[in-house]
Parts: sequence; structure tokens; C-alpha cells
Amino acid sequence: MKILVIGSGGREHAIVWKLSQDDRVEKIYAAPGNGGTACENKCENVNIKINDFNALIKFVKENHIDLTVVGPEDPLSNGIVDAFEKDGLLIFGPNKAAAQMEASKAFAKDVMKNAGIATADYKEFTNYDEAAAYVNKKGAPIVVKADGLAAGKGVTVAATIEEALNALKEIFVDKIFGAENNVVVIEDYMDGEEATYLAFTDGKNIIPLSVSQDHKRVYDDDKGPNTGGMGAYTPAPICDNKKMEHVTNKIAYPMIKELERRGIIYKGVIYAGLMINGDSIKVVEFNCRFGDPECQVVLSRIESGFVDALTASAKGSLDGVKVINKDMTAACVILISGGYPKDYKSGYEISGIADADKIENIKVFHAGTKADNDRILTSGGRVLCVTAISKDLKSTIDKAYEGVAKISFKDMAFRKDIGKKGLNK
Repeated sequence: MKILVIGSGGREHAIVWKLSQDDRVEKIYAAPGNGGTACENKCENVNIKINDFNALIKFVKENHIDLTVVGPEDPLSNGIVDAFEKDGLLIFGPNKAAAQMEASKAFAKDVMKNAGIATADYKEFTNYDEAAAYVNKKGAPIVVKADGLAAGKGVTVAATIEEALNALKEIFVDKIFGAENNVVVIEDYMDGEEATYLAFTDGKNIIPLSVSQDHKRVYDDDKGPNTGGMGAYTPAPICDNKKMEHVTNKIAYPMIKELERRGIIYKGVIYAGLMINGDSIKVVEFNCRFGDPECQVVLSRIESGFVDALTASAKGSLDGVKVINKDMTAACVILISGGYPKDYKSGYEISGIADADKIENIKVFHAGTKADNDRILTSGGRVLCVTAISKDLKSTIDKAYEGVAKISFKDMAFRKDIGKKGLNK
């Protein structure tokens, strides 16, 4: 079996790594991949951009690829699945219409409202003045969301009115997320702890994976600006089996059924960002792909069934497929370039990756790296994801930081409190 993985981050490295463990997979290509995928058994990087659909389709046909797996949200929201399926090619992920669940916060909110899914009250705005007047009327804390894709950085949980108005200015006036991002969703603030629910679906059936907790803020104790994610762990004690069943039956199934009612079949990964406060579970957001870094920890626990689920979901029939998780805990720590998520520099040599990888039950996934002859250099804000598995959360976290201690590069930074919330449960 030959598989193409589209993307270049830590999520895609984790997908390649997990695929390579299946004996049925003989060859993996990563487009464009990174310094880590280039070193994985069975994998070869190919220099094709993630939104160059014609070149990707040509490559798949010429190399007789059996399945394509899309990692990032951008090509999904641009219709890569529609393009591949039009040519009769098997591809994992939601089509363009279904990917609106991430590509448009307003669309997702409307789906949730009509499906009866618990979420924060909200209003949509298309200009600064009306949005600012609403913020001044409602007060703070309040949540400001850019409607379109923003690489995980389009949400501001504003503690003050001033902070909310500044977020509106960045979106409407400064257009930091692009001129096309001209719709804002303003939500009521929700108290509680966030968690991420991931599941496979074929549009009818759902196979839940595990619930994880990401750490969005750049600094310890959830301070500083939002990032694409600074670390994660799974399973998350905040969402036990009973609550997970609730999410599957009262959130995930109603979502795909409401989309089906609209003529949209959602295949691929269901990502539900949750806000949990006691017995109250509300949806913060839906995404249309594996989270990053949630993917790294969730895939680390999967023992079998990954390739089967990818293939069956893409074909539209998950009947009879089982995904089995190891009875272990997984945790990861993201190493970033100093200055991220704002200005940072790249091109620094990284040392110690091999030393960390030698530690039992540790895997270092590459996110923002590139291979330069025998060297690995930094090439992004989030650089590496040091991931560990063990029997309990404390030993898993300790092991992850043991791996972190082996690695160094100029301006390297990371959070020191990954998993702390889980330890306090």
C-alpha cells in the first residue's frame, strides 16, 4: 500500500510515523514534509505545495498512490477532497462544504444552533463600529473570533474591553488575517477547562479516539497570547468515559446529522473543542482535521486500526472497523523559536534530537524543521514536539521533559507546566 500525506508540521510527522508501523504500508510520501518525515522509515519527501492540487493529483496517479491523507485545514477548506474525488482518487478528509465547520465560525455556529448543540451565545459582525458598540455594551470577559482560518491564532479571549477592541481592530482595520477575513463572531465568555475530542467518521458512523488537553497560551499558567498549541496530554481526566459518551451522542452525531440534512456528508476527523465545567459541556469550536499537537499524543496511544479507519472513512463505510488504544498516557512538549507566536528567527542548528529519541518510549516529532545535509535546522515557530508515553500522567510528563533536556537550539523556549491540570485532578 502506498500513501501520500499532505502537510509539513508535527501532525503530519506523527501521521507518517504511525502509518509506517503498519506492515501493509510499503511506501509513504510526504508533500512537502519536513526534516522529521525525511528521516522516517518508508517515507520520502516530495517538493509539492499543499494547495497545488493539479501537481498532487498528477503525482498520485503517476506513483499509483492508494490513499491520500490531508493533514492541514487549508487545502481541505480549499476543496482538495472534491478535486481528488472528481478524479476517482481515494482521499481522507472532509470535502469543501463540510470543511466549513472550521473555515467559517459563523457557519459552524449556525449548524450548532440548528442541531441543538450546546455552545456560547454569539453575534456576527461585518464592520468594526457595530462590533465595538456590541463589545462596549456586553462588557468583558468576552471572546472575539475571526470567522475564517487563522492558523489557531484567530481567537482572542479578552479579559478587558480594551483587549477586545484591539482584537477587532487587528481583524477589521489592520487585516492581520487577510482582507477576506471580514466577518467576526463575538461570543459570551465560557468558564471551565478546555479539552479536545477527536473521532473518525464516515458521515454516518463515529469511532471516538481519546480526549486530550492542549495548552494554547505561550507562557506557563495559561498566560500570554494564543498559539497553535504548546503541548498536550491524553487521556484528559476532565472528560471521563461518561462525558465522552455524552459528547459522541449529543455533539458529534447531531453535527454530522445536521450537515447531512443540508446535503453535506462529513467524512474524516471530527475535532470538537470543548469547554467543560462540572457536568456542563459546551462546544468552543469544530475543526475539520487532527489537532496539532493533539494528534501527536492521540496517535501515540493507538495500538491498531489506524490505517483501516483512514481507508474506511475515505470510502464512506466504517462498519466493522475498530481502533484500539494502548492503556497508557501520552504527553508532549512543544519546543518553540523564541518570539513565537509573533516575530522569531529561523535557520538555527538543532542538537540532541537523536539523544532524546534514544530514550525508551519517547518520540520527537518535527514541526518547523528542515534538513540541511547532515544537519537539522529550525524553520518555523513551533519547532519540535517531544512526545512520551507511560503508564500514568506524572511519569509520562517527567519522561517528556527528560527528552526536552537533551535538545537545544538558539532561542529555544517551551512551557514547563504541560499536564499540570491533569495532575491536579
